[in-house]
Amino acid sequence: MAVRRREVLACGGAAALAMGGYGLAVALHGTWPAGVSEIAVPFHARLWDLVHGRATGDLLFNWSSGYGVPFLADFFAYLMNPLSWPTVLLPRDQGRLAVLLVALGSIGLGTALMTHLLGRVHPGPRWLRALAAVGYGLCAWVLDVGGAAPMLLWGLVSLPLLGLAADWCLHERRWLAGTLCVALAWAGNLYTAALATLMAGLLLTVRLFATPRPFRHRVRVTGRAVTMATTGVLLASPVLFVAVRAARTAQPESPVQPLGPSGLGGHLAQLLPSTHGGRPVPDVAIGLFGLLLVCGLPFNRRVRVRERAVWCGTLVLVVLSFVWTPTVLVWHGLAIPAGGPYRAAFVLSGLLVLAAWVSLAHRPDLLTLLGGAAVVAVIAGLAAGRHSVRTSTWVLLTVGGAVLLTALWTLDRRHADRRAAALATWVLGGAVLGNAVWSGHAALDAAPDGGPSPAALRAGRAAVRQGADWPAGRSDPGPHAFTVNDPLLVGGQGGGYFSGYLPTVAALLLHDLGAGWTAGGRQTASVTDPVGQALFAVRAHLADGPPPAGFTPGRAAAPPLVTVLPAGSRPDTSSVWSRQESLLGSQVYDAPLPVPAGGPVPTLHGTSGWSVPGGDEGTVFTAACTPGGTAYFHGVWYRGTVSGLGTAYRSDGEQPTTAVPIHLLGPVPADGVVRVTLRPDTVSQVPARPIGCLRPGALAAAVARATATGATRVTTGGHSLTATLPAGSTGTALLSVPATEGWTCAAGRGHAAPPTPVLGMIGVPLGSGSDRVSCSFRPPGLTEGLIVGSATAAALALAAAVTRLSRRRPHRPATPAPARPAVADEQAPR
Repeated sequence: MAVRRREVLACGGAAALAMGGYGLAVALHGTWPAGVSEIAVPFHARLWDLVHGRATGDLLFNWSSGYGVPFLADFFAYLMNPLSWPTVLLPRDQGRLAVLLVALGSIGLGTALMTHLLGRVHPGPRWLRALAAVGYGLCAWVLDVGGAAPMLLWGLVSLPLLGLAADWCLHERRWLAGTLCVALAWAGNLYTAALATLMAGLLLTVRLFATPRPFRHRVRVTGRAVTMATTGVLLASPVLFVAVRAARTAQPESPVQPLGPSGLGGHLAQLLPSTHGGRPVPDVAIGLFGLLLVCGLPFNRRVRVRERAVWCGTLVLVVLSFVWTPTVLVWHGLAIPAGGPYRAAFVLSGLLVLAAWVSLAHRPDLLTLLGGAAVVAVIAGLAAGRHSVRTSTWVLLTVGGAVLLTALWTLDRRHADRRAAALATWVLGGAVLGNAVWSGHAALDAAPDGGPSPAALRAGRAAVRQGADWPAGRSDPGPHAFTVNDPLLVGGQGGGYFSGYLPTVAALLLHDLGAGWTAGGRQTASVTDPVGQALFAVRAHLADGPPPAGFTPGRAAAPPLVTVLPAGSRPDTSSVWSRQESLLGSQVYDAPLPVPAGGPVPTLHGTSGWSVPGGDEGTVFTAACTPGGTAYFHGVWYRGTVSGLGTAYRSDGEQPTTAVPIHLLGPVPADGVVRVTLRPDTVSQVPARPIGCLRPGALAAAVARATATGATRVTTGGHSLTATLPAGSTGTALLSVPATEGWTCAAGRGHAAPPTPVLGMIGVPLGSGSDRVSCSFRPPGLTEGLIVGSATAAALALAAAVTRLSRRRPHRPATPAPARPAVADEQAPR
């Protein structure tokens, strides 16, 4: 009991030291981690709304974002860190504080588990284990990436958790507990769990071969590990199946530049403390304390030769796998993440800490320390001159290195002196904490968070609530953008959304209707033009405006969420203007083919569009429109300046990553000629009909017709919608919701069936006449995942029960066989 209490104390101390170091760095800098306001805070606001019953939608479907998108896969990806759930007890407007607490909790838990794992890998002083584990909990990956992404920080917990499960396999015990640990890791975050599982398997392999073991023992251990991992993953089937199915229909990641050569010095610089910025390279620094120990491992003669060789060889191979593009792709599932090409770096940091502990547990002598210092000096020399190596790095290397070497040498020479050993440990603790705080401060300074002010968010939220008319119509927090996920953070029902599981159908629908996108379609935005807003039943919106709020509320008449297209309607996809008209059911635009009227001559490639030459002179297009109308320009991928009708703006399109939305030019003059001048940065593309003119009064008449024939009443549930139509309605009921996979709809009392998409929106044929439409959504893969997960859990519970009963069954002592009476002299010689 005393041993267990001391172990808990050491793990708790390590967690407190790591959490304190990170919290102190944030407090001293006075800013939040970069990017925390864009994704993490809005998703935690959504979690708060779900728990408190204020969300538009439920766990399965999100009515707020992207004009209606699936949500369960996003919940699994962004909110399954169990430490995120208690944050719902905080006020909703304390989102950044909530994310910080999740980060602190994940750092503390991961550090505590790593402390315990180090003791299982090799016994040693518990407080030295705690200091080594702090290097893992505050590695550069945490400081640069994890602070703004609490969902990824679950990987910091998963790695030592799976390492402990591997240790149980090694000692052939606790198979059931290990299986539950695997399930917990995979349910918390699939991406980091897969990486942690690979590294835990590698750690088990190292431990199997670092010391002599019987072949049969290695086979048994491998079998236990494989069955444990497989069963644990099957337990997490609901998460796995939903995520895989969602990934299949998600918008592909935007192409990123191949990993360029950062050079040997660029990669080595990331091993040094307080290095940030420069070219993308793995964030693997574990602090100077751990670095000295790792670099000294090859010289530590107290570690057996075989063990040293296995650990050093494994480290070299893994490090090389992080600098060679094919193996980097393997680490990331054969696709470089757009958010950063080295998201797997935390597993390498964990391996470095484990190797450092192997050296420290064997009490490095003077030769080991000098050898490690020499290697660190070589690394620093090769990395010198890099942009990421700053003055603070040299200060930590010189001053911090001298302090650490002295304390480690004292531990070796005076290890029998309890006072000297305690003093050296305290010195090491202060040096480790100082290194962590300094590095954390440098990471925050490299990219401070530029989120919106709390006052602006409160004003935006109040404006959206004031225009609320759901489900009759939408109150859109866009096209003004506070963050990339405004509908989650501000409220309302808009088109803005950023998600790795954003359905391609939703992204293409908004793109084709002129809303634009970024991140290759994984980040959508609200529609900007009045026809697009009418199509999505947007009756209130927030447009860009002057300070201090930065937005201007707007209102406009719009049809209901469900309208009816006449029978026989055929969509026209020749331009963005014709697509909008097809869904509206009325012709409202003049969209003539523009005529080149000056400047460098453009080239028309049929329906593909125009190639506009670059240059300062500018290419002039003219188009004939109805006088008194309103002209708009849609450049899609165009990059350059646009001017016309008194309006001038810059378009920053870039195919295929950034598509620009429809932009207002101004009123059509009395002569009906719209003159637009394009000055692209280089040869650029625009659509064949980039100019559309909204005829005077046409939209109001179209909205009135759509309202008259559309739904008279709309009700929505968490993941369902029901609309009452005028009696005898025929044609196609059109729901202004992306037709994502998982919807089933029925007209009248008919059977539910997948809808018939109309240019990406949900369409429900009404047959000979219906007065009611009902639709329901169920995430693809959820049913299969629940079946597999439940079957696995039942089998596991049955096996556990049988095992427990067999252990409780009393063992009857074997009844001794009756002894045969001896026959005296029976075989004596005569």
